[in-house]
Amino acid sequence: MSEKVIKNVFVSHYHEDEGGINAMKDLLGDKYSIRNYSVTSDKYNNAKNEDYIKTLLRPLIKEAGTFICLIGPQTHDSKWVDWEIREAERQGKQIVGVYSHGAKDSDIPPALEEFADAIVGWNTNNIERAFGGESIFVNSDGSPRASVTGGRGVC
Repeated sequence: MSEKVIKNVFVSHYHEDEGGINAMKDLLGDKYSIRNYSVTSDKYNNAKNEDYIKTLLRPLIKEAGTFICLIGPQTHDSKWVDWEIREAERQGKQIVGVYSHGAKDSDIPPALEEFADAIVGWNTNNIERAFGGESIFVNSDGSPRASVTGGRGVC
């Protein structure tokens, strides 16, 4: 058996979708060993000052080679997910959106629409292709997207 590829990622997510992070690790587990630098309940900080929180998040995003936005039903409403995507763009990170089960096209955060390098479904092959740099854009039902509104993706 070949050795797993180590993949350093920051998974931006709405806090109630945190279970999707481990599910994604399991989905990719045959090929990748995922190192997750994102904030989860086991790495939670009770800080309230937004500037301070941003100083904590910036180096975590920096450590990741790929920034993943886990798209769930409430992701588009999170100001922190939006900020994290914009920070990943500012740092020049590869940005991949992944629909979680039950997510809809309307759940995509505005910053992800603007800056994504790929938006894929819950599909091992497409996530791996996006990790490899392919600009794949699909709707939540898996059909190809007619267009991408952002400047980074390929129409």
